[in-house]
Amino acid sequence: MTDLLTSETAEESERVAGAPQGASDGEAAPATDPAPDRVAALETLLGDPDDPANPLGLRAVLDADERGELLAAGEEALAGFGLGAEFVPVEFGGRFARADRFALLMRSLFRRDASLAIGHGVTSFIAGLPVWADGSDEQRRRVADLLRGGGRVVAAYTELDHGSDFARIALTARPAPGGGYLLDGGKQLVNNIGRAEAAVLFARTDERPGSRGHSHLLVGLDSPAVDRSARYPTSGVRGCLLGGADFTGTPVPADALLGEEGGAMETVLKVFQVTRCVLPGMVVGLGDRQLRTVLSFAGERRLYGGPVSALPPARATLTGAFVDLLICDALAMVAARTLHLAPREASVRSAAVKYLVPKLLQDSSHRLGVLLGARSYVREGPYAGFQKTARDLPVVALAHASGAVCLSNIVPQLPRLADRAWRPAASGTRQPYDDSLFRLHDPLPALDLGRLELTARGADGLAALLPEFADDLARRGPGHAELAALAAEFTGHLADLADRASALPPQDRTPLAGRRAFLLAERYVLLLAAAACLGVWRAAAEDPAGDPFLADPRWAGAALHRLAERLGPRRGPLPEATVDALFAELSARHETACTFDLFRTRLAVNDGPAKGVDS
Repeated sequence: MTDLLTSETAEESERVAGAPQGASDGEAAPATDPAPDRVAALETLLGDPDDPANPLGLRAVLDADERGELLAAGEEALAGFGLGAEFVPVEFGGRFARADRFALLMRSLFRRDASLAIGHGVTSFIAGLPVWADGSDEQRRRVADLLRGGGRVVAAYTELDHGSDFARIALTARPAPGGGYLLDGGKQLVNNIGRAEAAVLFARTDERPGSRGHSHLLVGLDSPAVDRSARYPTSGVRGCLLGGADFTGTPVPADALLGEEGGAMETVLKVFQVTRCVLPGMVVGLGDRQLRTVLSFAGERRLYGGPVSALPPARATLTGAFVDLLICDALAMVAARTLHLAPREASVRSAAVKYLVPKLLQDSSHRLGVLLGARSYVREGPYAGFQKTARDLPVVALAHASGAVCLSNIVPQLPRLADRAWRPAASGTRQPYDDSLFRLHDPLPALDLGRLELTARGADGLAALLPEFADDLARRGPGHAELAALAAEFTGHLADLADRASALPPQDRTPLAGRRAFLLAERYVLLLAAAACLGVWRAAAEDPAGDPFLADPRWAGAALHRLAERLGPRRGPLPEATVDALFAELSARHETACTFDLFRTRLAVNDGPAKGVDS
């Protein structure tokens, strides 16, 4: 296969992508935080979404979606922004330094158009990870130059017959008589494969059973022997070019192999922890857009002499969606920071965030759709953006790993987590409290993919903090009584979970476990989310320069209240004063065009308060 991975010189690609000068292979990534300026620059580039004259606005996005196309003006603008450099680690001349800040940057794009975010970004990011983890210096340089120069790389894993079961994939790479490999088979449902310059193929290189039968191959896609004509339309993210390729009879050189032959499965299980941590943080932008749309509607639509937002049920729905966004962001940011600070615990935490965040966002989407009523289906007018996000969200949620796959990664680890982390914490054997996971603006060490582990080996420095949080709140006095009671309740849930996990029979300690084990894994995910919210709150409360809203115990109490509802039994509504305070915060952010997440990012608007989608 002809190699299309040779791009322009490093000097030229740095000029095109705006990458830092002087970065080279082998240099450690600096622990800097350039993201706020980058986010602001991207928001400015995208412009006011509600301006009908904006070629990158929501009207243009919806028109492109109706045509089943990516927004061409958006792709051109992102290429000029040098978005490809964001997928390349700093040590290879790119701008990727922090997982949490990368998620925050891409969140801006997801808030505007999930199709554009995936089609012009996420796919290449996922494909690059095996290269950064296992590639040779030459392979890394080639991919880095390609991405910084505006090219595309795809991660070709999926096959229709096997879905997410990578162990059963049929594409084979057999030794060729003259050296290298000869491919036999194809890949389907691969985003951008019809227009990418290169692909990371997951192929079987050994027919013997076991985990060492698969390898990664980095190949160019310009060979006429590769048929890339297949296209798979979808109901959501319609603009994404989801396609397939038939590689039958295609030769690839020996140096296409990434890492060791037979090592791909282990690499996948490690580097996918990165994507499972950062993708949910990006998708929070979809929830922000939906809530913004329905909040506009509820303020404009009048019933019984006042706005819909004044009605208690509607206000409860809106504030509930706001709190759920804060929960999602807390867990997503803590998970992303885990990759840097506690990488050996990322196997569990990444699965947890990938399971819970899409679930909360989809549940919230349903409730907001009920409030919006028939307008949630309308494809024209001021609220037309809602139906697009409602279609996009399920597709994005399933991408890369379903909820069942994520829980199946957690189930086998439950008994060891109970014995080595939860029981000691409940009995008073605790590690010194370290709030670095929760101080969202503090610097981070460089991300080292080599430190990721296949399992957490019983380590859990997050859920095991619940007893510490409960004890601390009990000492804080009456002003924190409600939050203290909730933290104590979750501590009790942790002790109960430890007992139940330790008692699981052998057949329920595998990915093929029964319903009981999966329910325990789901409960565990909720406890992790509660600990993340408590940690973010406590870090803000102890920071004199912290956000006063995040330092207020009411949002954390509301978050734990909503998480406790999922643990059962059914609870009463939030206190009216808490709902009023949360709605006031939500309304203030809406009026000042700020995001509804933990960061209160300023959005691009022309004049006046934020408006409804396409208003």
